[in-house]
Amino acid sequence: MARRAVLWDFDGTLAWREGLWGSALIEALDELEPGHGVKREHLRPHLRSGFPWHEPQRPHPELCEPQVWWRHIEGLLVGAFQAVGFPMGRSTQLARAAHEAFIDPTTYRLYADAVPAIERLSGAGYTQVILSNHVPELESIVEGLGIRAQFRAVITSAVMGYEKPHTAAFRAAIEVAGHPETLWMVGDNPIADVAGAQQCGIPAILVHSEGPAERIATGLEHAADIILSMDRS
Repeated sequence: MARRAVLWDFDGTLAWREGLWGSALIEALDELEPGHGVKREHLRPHLRSGFPWHEPQRPHPELCEPQVWWRHIEGLLVGAFQAVGFPMGRSTQLARAAHEAFIDPTTYRLYADAVPAIERLSGAGYTQVILSNHVPELESIVEGLGIRAQFRAVITSAVMGYEKPHTAAFRAAIEVAGHPETLWMVGDNPIADVAGAQQCGIPAILVHSEGPAERIATGLEHAADIILSMDRS
């Protein structure tokens, strides 16, 4: 049994991708349709439903194979491109390009204090796991950012079949973390990360966001401070 562990959200917590899906669609348009004139705000209304994390209470084991998951997601992206005026065939090509853009590790940026916080907790003996509502390729994105070695596992909802705050997502992470005596969750979403963890009895720290949370950190090093100070108390 592991003695101490931390679960980390990924996107918006350890790293970010500017504009998320909307930006990936614009990048695809820039590549294949120069001068397209489409803006993120034109696409945003068409990306507000259909993604698995829009219905986190609903398990999706039928989507756990990466090709199947992406078939579903690309279908949503095709619909968004069609909604702004592109025909089906071109929309399909654009959706595939957006897929490739979204999984490119070079489009992600680590928060400046991510590595120091992770290394401090590793040095203090904490097992660390990423638990994120994300794409099947999340582990390769984490690898591309140079931090994969710091984590026992990278758990992504696309492969697991459960979205946070579903209790099954947290139970899977507890299992992978080795059923530690002390366990924390750090994330930027007050519902998916904080409330989801707390309903499983896991204390949580909210970062990079505002919302209802017992513990709010000003950054990742502050989150590490909270965890380490509680460990010493």
